[in-house]
Amino acid sequence: MTKKLIAEFIGTFWLVLGGCGAAVLAAGVPDVGIGWLGVSFAFGLTVLTMAYAVGHISGGHFNPAVSLGLMLAGKFESKELIPYWVAQVAGAIGASVVLYLIASGLPEFAAGGFASNGYGDASPQGYSMTAALVTEVVMTAFFLIIILGATSAGAPAGFAPIAIGLGLTLIHLISIPVTNTSVNPARSTGVALFAEGPAISQLWLFWVAPLIGAALGALIWRAMSTDD
Repeated sequence: MTKKLIAEFIGTFWLVLGGCGAAVLAAGVPDVGIGWLGVSFAFGLTVLTMAYAVGHISGGHFNPAVSLGLMLAGKFESKELIPYWVAQVAGAIGASVVLYLIASGLPEFAAGGFASNGYGDASPQGYSMTAALVTEVVMTAFFLIIILGATSAGAPAGFAPIAIGLGLTLIHLISIPVTNTSVNPARSTGVALFAEGPAISQLWLFWVAPLIGAALGALIWRAMSTDD
């Protein structure tokens, strides 16, 4: 169990450092910034690389919503859920600390949103709370369907991390303008601790909506899966 938790810590750490790091350090650099497209691929690549690196140890969840969805789909033991959540949130916070130490080394540094998630004034394009809630529920549900489908018995062997990583990339391409894309309560929690503005007060939505979405995704998958 300890090795699984270490793997989840490392995987979530890399997801937050790579994805949120791309947003904080590289997205807005004048003339050479990677923009939303680059950030979308950064998040996808973090999951793809860590799924191959440590997925065989822990299952490669790196996300409390994914752990819940896999549990409800019968792919994960309920007794491991809370320990996984603790490891994932700890990894996200650890990565956020490292990212803050790096970012604050710039003389003109201001934390600002610090890649946090939000709605209303905290949404990149000013989307409402309802829009944010719907987006996070639907995107997380489809993320679970992708994960469960790509790792099912009938799927081509060895390609699941690619499908999952590209799925997360697509999710970001769709939803960054709405919420700055969470679909991951641990990712949202880590950077919210260092962000200015309403990130902490709005954090509830980025736990509730992904968990609901993960549950829906698991139920949809179980209804259509042909796995025994």
